[in-house]
Amino acid sequence: MAKKGSILVVDDEEIMRDVLETLLSAEGYRVDLAKTGEEGLESYGRRSYDVVLLDVSMPGIGGLRALEELLKTDPDAVIIMITAYATFDTAIAAWERGAFGCIRKPFQNEQITATIAAGIKRRRKEEERLSLRRAMSRSVDRGAIVGRSDVMQEVFRLVEQVAPARSTILITGESGTGKELIAKAIHEASPRAGKPFVTVNSSNIPSELLESELFGHTRGAFTGAVAVKKGLFEVADGGSIFLDEIGDIPPETQVRLLRVIQEREFTALGDTTPRRVDVRIIAATNIELKEAVKQGTFREDLYYRLAVVPIELPPLRDRREDILALAQHFIRKYNEENGRQVSEHLAPDVLALLEAYSWPGNVRELENTVERAVVIAPGDEITRECLRAEISDPQSVAAGSHDGASTTAVQDLGRGVNFYDEVRRFEIDLIRRALERTGGHQSRAARLLGMNATTLNSKIKTYKINLRA
Repeated sequence: MAKKGSILVVDDEEIMRDVLETLLSAEGYRVDLAKTGEEGLESYGRRSYDVVLLDVSMPGIGGLRALEELLKTDPDAVIIMITAYATFDTAIAAWERGAFGCIRKPFQNEQITATIAAGIKRRRKEEERLSLRRAMSRSVDRGAIVGRSDVMQEVFRLVEQVAPARSTILITGESGTGKELIAKAIHEASPRAGKPFVTVNSSNIPSELLESELFGHTRGAFTGAVAVKKGLFEVADGGSIFLDEIGDIPPETQVRLLRVIQEREFTALGDTTPRRVDVRIIAATNIELKEAVKQGTFREDLYYRLAVVPIELPPLRDRREDILALAQHFIRKYNEENGRQVSEHLAPDVLALLEAYSWPGNVRELENTVERAVVIAPGDEITRECLRAEISDPQSVAAGSHDGASTTAVQDLGRGVNFYDEVRRFEIDLIRRALERTGGHQSRAARLLGMNATTLNSKIKTYKINLRA
């Protein structure tokens, strides 16, 4: 029988260990045994288990003490306490220390198996969340999934929910918002993480070659097909395929793509034998596909097949509170790449300019801006002179514009810089007052100000606020 999970039984009674081993092995679990709390801790130190069945009353380290030590080793451990002396106080003590449940001897077999099944379900969910956090961390290292704003936190929660499933996902958003990074995070947080992640940019492949790229071809399928070519769907088998700019796929290819989604099979060009494939499709677009459906350039049935789980990424102008964290991330990245030591703590006037700018190119434009600033910074600090003119001096850009409406907008932006300077001074004053009221305790000051403690610490460094003043 296939193993459904791993169980560690820690009990000083030999007959109880034998009973639990027989019962749980018959249920399909791998079972290891320990007769003392010390042995249990040693076993858990060698490998982790899905569930630990832990007796409360044992010689040496008691069950409640062993529970605490196990949770220090693994805070997500699922531990079920077993006791012949279960009282309300015992159960409360176990739960307060982090136990998943508490069962009294003698127990019903169904009670044990049902509690273990619930514990393993909880363990799997924790593993999925951990996998997502790791995936997000890897994606951040590649350069873009940084987001403390409420809107990005909601995106992260949605990614966490959909990553374990097979459902097709449609990611929408303006160019430069990080759609491919979100797609990679979904793949890496899914059970397919060890399989290929294949990216297809539909707008970069000529329409006459797109089907060959996606589905492959046989030798002689068309002029120039001198050898068999494996398609990208076949390459991605078992993993995920990311179809970027899905709105640019021509109508005839849309029909074949719909068949792949519905039937999970495709036929290479020049072949007659369908090939089955297990691929999760993650698509992305920066155009309004519903409008394309109305105009007849995109199939309605394909749209609904793709948009089973829609994820919309906000433009950077709608998440300005993330600009500081993003800029600091890119400073670290390009310091490392270029051997620089530019400070990641931005002067208030520089930060005000970055937050006032509209960022039509979104996160990608911010990254390019920071990279340029790091490279040309004359010292160890980014100044406004390191920024492009339309960011550092919007009024001068407006003076050279022949578009009246654009000129007015840019002039308004230029006047806005003075407003942001006022806001910064007001914010510095608020932070100083909060620190004074809390005796310099940053966590309490952050709660008083209604902001994240990490954000407060960053602002203290950016504004060079003297905590002793």
